[in-house]
Amino acid sequence: MSESVAHTKTIVFIHGMFMNPVSWHDWIDVFTARGYTCHAPAYPFHAGEPSWLRQNIDSALGALTFDQTLASLRDYIVALPEAPILIGHSMGGLMVQKLISMDVGAAGVCIDSAPPAGVFSLEWSFLRANLPTVNPLKGNSPCLASVEWFHYAFCHTMSLAQTREAYDRFVVPESRNLPRSSTKSRQKIDFARAHRPLLMIAGELDHIIPASLNRKNVDAYRDADSRRDFKVFEGRTHYICSQSGWEDVASYVAEWIGA
Repeated sequence: MSESVAHTKTIVFIHGMFMNPVSWHDWIDVFTARGYTCHAPAYPFHAGEPSWLRQNIDSALGALTFDQTLASLRDYIVALPEAPILIGHSMGGLMVQKLISMDVGAAGVCIDSAPPAGVFSLEWSFLRANLPTVNPLKGNSPCLASVEWFHYAFCHTMSLAQTREAYDRFVVPESRNLPRSSTKSRQKIDFARAHRPLLMIAGELDHIIPASLNRKNVDAYRDADSRRDFKVFEGRTHYICSQSGWEDVASYVAEWIGA
């Protein structure tokens, strides 16, 4: 992994669902110290302190879709002085995949990436963790996850008390239409098309995006001349970017992009 994958000193961090840019603060410190200019744009209706957002849920949040979020991120990224490296977690990982497929970004790092349309899992943990959010009976109401759901989906190797601390620090309300719309046919990726370098990272113990689903995702790419790498971190859950030992994941990413 000694070869640099991109000649850029700009990084854009893209958060996932139920998170916002606050979740990247520690990573930004690490990569800023390595000489990168770092950005962490918020999805629409996601900017602010998580505790405030939980108490002041914008009714417009419920209508937010994948397309609207992707367009917002694309507009932000193409306005930057140079094409950045994109680093995304969960739904943010899928955003990275889509942006790279649109030739936006110099390289992409997808951590526990939500799957593109057409890539699916029947593992029970995947279904159990995702169905409460996309539940059609809930209509377009914004979703505020419970601590218990967050514990199962993100932090199941931690104590409930530790999960509550993480919840208080990071969790924000979410749109049910964001994941629903991510499965539409227009969100498919042309896996045969050439693409810029991609690194896919999976947490071995991830409930909401199982490591096997990440493997299926990366194996779907078929262009022999495009670089893509895959790494599974043992003992890691969906909380991989803040879980104990997150620094090892950040260091691996830094090495991969040629820091």
